[in-house]
Amino acid sequence: MMLEPAAAQDKRIAIEARGIVKQFGEGPSALRALDNVSVAIRENEFFTLLGPSGCGKTTLLRMIAGFEYPTEGAILLHGEDIAGLPPFKRPINTVFQSYALFPHLSVWENVAFGLQMLGRPSAQIGPRVAEMLRLVHMEDLAQRRTDQISGGQAQRVALARALAPAPKVLLLDEPLSALDYKLRKEMQIELKRMQSETGITFVFVTHDQEEALTMSDRIAVMSKGKVLQIGSPWDIYDKPAERFVADFIGETNFLTAAMVGIEGGMARVRLRSGIEIPATIAEGYTPGAQATIVVRPEHARAVKTGGQLAGKVENVVYFGTDTHIYIVLDEGGPFMVRQQNSRSQSCGFEVGDRVGIDIAADAAQVLRD
Repeated sequence: MMLEPAAAQDKRIAIEARGIVKQFGEGPSALRALDNVSVAIRENEFFTLLGPSGCGKTTLLRMIAGFEYPTEGAILLHGEDIAGLPPFKRPINTVFQSYALFPHLSVWENVAFGLQMLGRPSAQIGPRVAEMLRLVHMEDLAQRRTDQISGGQAQRVALARALAPAPKVLLLDEPLSALDYKLRKEMQIELKRMQSETGITFVFVTHDQEEALTMSDRIAVMSKGKVLQIGSPWDIYDKPAERFVADFIGETNFLTAAMVGIEGGMARVRLRSGIEIPATIAEGYTPGAQATIVVRPEHARAVKTGGQLAGKVENVVYFGTDTHIYIVLDEGGPFMVRQQNSRSQSCGFEVGDRVGIDIAADAAQVLRD
């Protein structure tokens, strides 16, 4: 796993998973859902567990919530081991995909329910419910039943109910997955606003890379029960440590190159075209004769002549804001260039055109093995 610089560890830790192993079953058929996972989540941050289905992210979330217990390792809340505590004894709330609202109760009653179950005085419940409904912009619908509101509104009510008891940590298990694209984008911004305003630590689970990049302070990328890299959205996107992270986060191009040398923290690699280019080095990289380098599509440019690579245009796809140019390289293999669209002209390339590829000076990165 790619570790963060020591300077990034200054803030107080809210939740920490130490050497977590979770195994379901025994013997040859046993499934190891989490394999020695260690994660430190800071106070007041929006932290996202990101990965494909089956990678272990929801299992880890359920372990923090208390719905699952680790086979090995510890879960700490502000330094106290809570791995053995049941969910109702943890100052942690969870928002599930289904929202789990009571359809026969009003919006107001749904938000008040948890506070009533905790035995809060009636004089405190009313003002707290009103405050939470203002936070999620649902005060005008307070008396409407939750089976009479939209999916986006139901999601806001679920959030208000979870936030009302002022938990130290709020866990969110893909709560936006059932929303349409436009509403999902709006709620991403709203979720980040709520987290900033409340100061509560949010731990968010998603398989949606764009969602994670939009909202998170930091992201942990998971695969096959392991955490592969932890960092800011910029770190994860622009400095992926290994091939899976680079491939899972956004679109990317992979090239095989010969390692010429390393000096001053930079590599010099020779492409199959024979041209040498500089490349940054992923943390943990082990020098070898060959290297896999990654280039994001927006960091390369299609040109009529010149460039470090050459090939033939296989497809051109218009996306409104930009155009994707798919190229088959002369050296073999695909390469995609993402080009910002101009209102006054087309991208300038058609299927079958010969094309050069100009790679920006700081665009290439050598991935670790």
